[in-house]
Amino acid sequence: MDTHLIEFAGLLVRWLHVIAGIAWIGSSFYFIWLDNSLEPPPPGSDAAKKGVFGELWAVHGGGFYNPQKYAVAPATLPERLHWFKWEAYTTWLSGTALLVLVYWLRAQALMIDPNVMPLAPWQAVAIGAASMVGSWAIYDLLCKSPLGKRDGLLGLVIFVLLSLLAWGLSRTLGGRAAFIHVGAAIGSIMAGNVYYVIIPGQKRMVAAMRAGQTPDPMDGKRGKQRSVHNNYFTLPVLFIMVSNHYAYTYAHPHNWAVLVLIAAAGVSIRHFFNRKHKGVHAWQYPALGAVLLGITAWWTAPRIQPLPPVQGEVTFNRVRAIVGQRCVQCHSPQPTFPGITAPQAGVLLHTPDGIVQSAQRMYQQVVVTRIMPLGNVTNITDEERAVIAAWVKSGAQMTP
Repeated sequence: MDTHLIEFAGLLVRWLHVIAGIAWIGSSFYFIWLDNSLEPPPPGSDAAKKGVFGELWAVHGGGFYNPQKYAVAPATLPERLHWFKWEAYTTWLSGTALLVLVYWLRAQALMIDPNVMPLAPWQAVAIGAASMVGSWAIYDLLCKSPLGKRDGLLGLVIFVLLSLLAWGLSRTLGGRAAFIHVGAAIGSIMAGNVYYVIIPGQKRMVAAMRAGQTPDPMDGKRGKQRSVHNNYFTLPVLFIMVSNHYAYTYAHPHNWAVLVLIAAAGVSIRHFFNRKHKGVHAWQYPALGAVLLGITAWWTAPRIQPLPPVQGEVTFNRVRAIVGQRCVQCHSPQPTFPGITAPQAGVLLHTPDGIVQSAQRMYQQVVVTRIMPLGNVTNITDEERAVIAAWVKSGAQMTP
């Protein structure tokens, strides 16, 4: 029952994380689109006299909308203001809780790969936590430095530093954990932008107006810069969220470079949409994204490492013995491997039927990508991988 409750808690936290993430990313996409689509009001119009910087007309859900943005602030504040912050906070808090439940509490199984670096669980967790805190600290200092006034160069430097983070984590943690911690680091930057910069700046502007003072326009400029950064971070983070379903990305020998290529494609595609919303059809950006994704598809195509010749007859019983020794600890109704509370990905290999049904999946994960067993914690040999490969290629029959 305790195991079930832990798994169910993970389900609820993951669900909350997805819901909050949709709300946060949706508002980010909408407001960047809104900013890029605004048109200045006609000179002498009521809107221009009120200090409106830009406006637009839209139709949705059977109604007409007329959003307006002020250059700094309206002459008087309305009684009610709508704030956009809890989407960001909830996404980060639920994501961090999920990180703890899924990875940090199971560090031995899901974060450590002895072939990459032999670590104690506490060391792996410390590296993950430090990557989140350190990424925010360095990013924030860069934005506040003179470099922060040069948006293009700042963006390039941030991308390079995050690429170095991906390389560093791939040299210390297992591939799957390295990917998810790059995502956690970016998510921490995004949430930090909201909590430490955007919302405090907005609160200062509101307080100044209520005190009869003119708000500092720099608060608005800083908030806009961080908001734009968050917008460009979204597609790489979304890829990382689903990457654990695609072992050929995080199990690649140069997994950090695979992540960098896909992230660069996401940034390029996002830039196209941001430019398009301004009325500039810069098709070179989605073309670049397509090229990068094409390179990634070619580079990650299965290339089976040479296996030794199989000695003796390949039978189902022989395969079942290998699976029982190397795989069942994690892939049974009651896993016995420390930290694993439920069969990974729902795959059950404790019965003959389960092995046959999962034959192709075993071949992909054990022979092609070699991501399983995770970190090769059960010490499967190349000879045993070769037996599984030969059995699957011969038809994966249950013949003894």
